[in-house]
Formats: sequence, structure tokens, C-alpha cells
Amino acid sequence: MQLSILELGRVREGSDRRAALDAARDLARHAEQLGYARFWVAEHHNMRGVSTAATPVVIAHIAGGTEKIRVGAGGVMLPNHTPYVIAEQFGTLAELFPNRIDLGLGRAPGTDQLTLRALRRDPRSADRFPEDVIELQHYLEPTREGQAIEAVPGSGTRVPLWILGSSLFGAELAAKLGLPFGFASHFAPGALMDALDVYRSGFQPSRALSEPYAMAGINIVAAETNAEARRLATTQQVSVTHLIRGERGLSQPPIDDIEGYWSPAERAHVMRMLSCSVVGDADKVRAGMQQFAERTGVQELMIVSDVFEPSARFRSLEIIAESARTLP
Repeated sequence: MQLSILELGRVREGSDRRAALDAARDLARHAEQLGYARFWVAEHHNMRGVSTAATPVVIAHIAGGTEKIRVGAGGVMLPNHTPYVIAEQFGTLAELFPNRIDLGLGRAPGTDQLTLRALRRDPRSADRFPEDVIELQHYLEPTREGQAIEAVPGSGTRVPLWILGSSLFGAELAAKLGLPFGFASHFAPGALMDALDVYRSGFQPSRALSEPYAMAGINIVAAETNAEARRLATTQQVSVTHLIRGERGLSQPPIDDIEGYWSPAERAHVMRMLSCSVVGDADKVRAGMQQFAERTGVQELMIVSDVFEPSARFRSLEIIAESARTLP
């Protein structure tokens, strides 16, 4: 089973945005050495603690600092853009970094309605998502005789496309188009199993893929002891609590008493959102990954390891990789 990483370029309290972008590149280098398959960044807007809004630019920064790991979008929110511009951007990346670029596509705006207006996008753009995906595919194919509009760069690169989602809609579309499917179970796990069933049962082979290929997101925080892992995991728990409260702050250092930080209702909400999580030492991480893989049957895990201190985050990825190598 493949292991990959999803990165948001978290801006840490006491640090700045440039440091966050460089930390993402450094983490990708470390992941490459550990044998991770992909390193993806996500498009989010108007969030003080996230530095990956200009997703193609961040991908170039990371790919330029690595050698072989696949780098991509997990994902680009296609309703925010025209398919033609995305074809040009990712076609350029594919020319600069051959056979290393992935393009995951999402239907959500990745932001609030006010920011959506600032992006000059019609909220109804999401209704055209299937047609936009097909149009984007067209621009990435080799040109045909008489074709009037060509993406330059872009045409002929056939950048691998993924459909990403947290509902049955994305699963149905990925199956219909014969594309790989990634489910955002790291923050929206509710429909995970139903979506995987819909994807596999409805899959239609295509030039891109002969049989279904599914990925699922999972939060994993690993440390030398279970107690230390639980403490490190409070950084993500605080971030999600802020999200529930409508706050958009920076990534916070871990705290010793998370129970005194949130209300019982907030705790229940956070636990639902983060139910696809494994927190602990190597043995617990190994068992958790195996259980999740057996339950879902996915071919790839997209890991979110939201740890505040860079050194502790590096170690978390090391323990995860080491644990995966000993899975049966």
C-alpha cells in the first residue's frame, strides 16, 4: 500500500508565511527520503494559518526542492478557475518536472461565500464541475487536427487527474470517467464507505485507468510514546475547534489539557470530524493503519500529520513509514 502526505503549509504561531512554505518543502524532502509516494498541497483561501492558496506556485516551490517524489494538488478547487488556465498551469509544471505532477480536482470552493465573490466566481460554477473536468482533460491531451484552442504548455502532457471529494457525487464522477478517486475522510469521514462502494461498483475503465484505484485521507500523529503522541495531536484538535468556532488563527503549540479547552459539544464535533485518526506510538500506529486499510480496502493512504514542531513532525513521518514497512 502506498503512503502519501497532504500538506496545508500551516503558519505556526510565532513564525511567518515564508517559513511555512519552506517548511513544506523541507518536509517533502524528508518524505522523499522515507519513500512516500506523493506530496500534495491543498487550495484554501482567506485562512491565516494556511499558506497553500496559490497551489501551482507552491507545487513548483516543493518540486524544485525535491528530486523524485510526486508533487501535486490535493486539490485544486476547479469551480474557482477556468479549465484552460489550470491546463496551462499544470502543463507548465509537467514540462518543468516530467512524470512528477498530479492534479487532484475538487468541487468545493475551499473558502466562504464572501471570499468566493472576491475570487469573481459564480457559486453556480460547481454545477458545471463534470463538464469542466472533461474540458480540462481535453486540453491536456495531444492536439488534434483542426483544434482551434491549445493549452501551451499543457497539450500532450496528460497530467494524471484525480477526482477528490467527501460525498457520493465525486465517487460517481470518478467512476464514470474512469479516474482515480480520493476521499477526504481525514476531516469528513461520514460517507467514506458508501462512497468507496459507489466508486468501485460503478467504475468504467478508461485510457487513464483499467480498474478502480482509491485513496483515503487519515490523520496520523506518531511519537515515541502514546502520551507524547496524544499531546502533539492537540495542535490539530485546537485547529478544528477554532474552525467550529468560526476562528481562523495560526497553528498553535500542543497543550497539556485539551479537555479544559473545548466544551463537551465541541469535543463531540471534533471527534466526529477526526474519527479517521490514529494517535500513538509505533505499535499503535501500525495497528491503526492496518485496521483502516482492511476496513476500506484502499490502495493508498493520504496522511495528514498535523504536528506543530518541525522536528517532531519529521519524527512522526519516520515512525509512520517504519510502521508501514512492517505491515503484513
